[in-house]
Amino acid sequence: MKKYFDLAISEARKGASKGEVPIGAVIVRGGKVIAKAHNMRERKQNALYHAEVLVINKACKKLKSWRLDDCVMYVTLEPCAMCMGAITNARLKTVYIGARSTTDLNWKPEIVLFENEECSKLLKDFFASKR
Repeated sequence: MKKYFDLAISEARKGASKGEVPIGAVIVRGGKVIAKAHNMRERKQNALYHAEVLVINKACKKLKSWRLDDCVMYVTLEPCAMCMGAITNARLKTVYIGARSTTDLNWKPEIVLFENEECSKLLKDFFASKR
C-alpha cells in the first residue's frame, strides 16, 4: 500500500510545483498501476480537473471501459462530492485516502426544480427499453 501512496504523493508534488493544490491519485488493478494524475484545475482553467477525475479518465481509456469495479484508488486527500460521484459512477472497488478533508463547501448554488414531464419520460422510456 505504501508504494501506491508514494506514487500518489509524487503526483501531488508535481501538481504543487505547477501551482496546483497538491493532490495526487493512483488507480491500481491486480497490483499494477494503470493510471496516475494530479490536480490541473488552475493550469487548465477547468473546474473538473481534479486528480481523481483525471485518473479515472485515464484508467477508463486504458481499460476501454467506464467500469472500474476491479480497481482501487489511492488518493492523498479525501475526495470532494464531485469526485466521490465520479468514483461511485466508475464503480471503483475501494478508495484509500491519505488525509481527511477539513474543507466545507465554500460555494452553494441555488437549486430550482422545474418539473417537466418530458424530462422524466425520456429517462423512463430509455431505461424501460434496456430491460
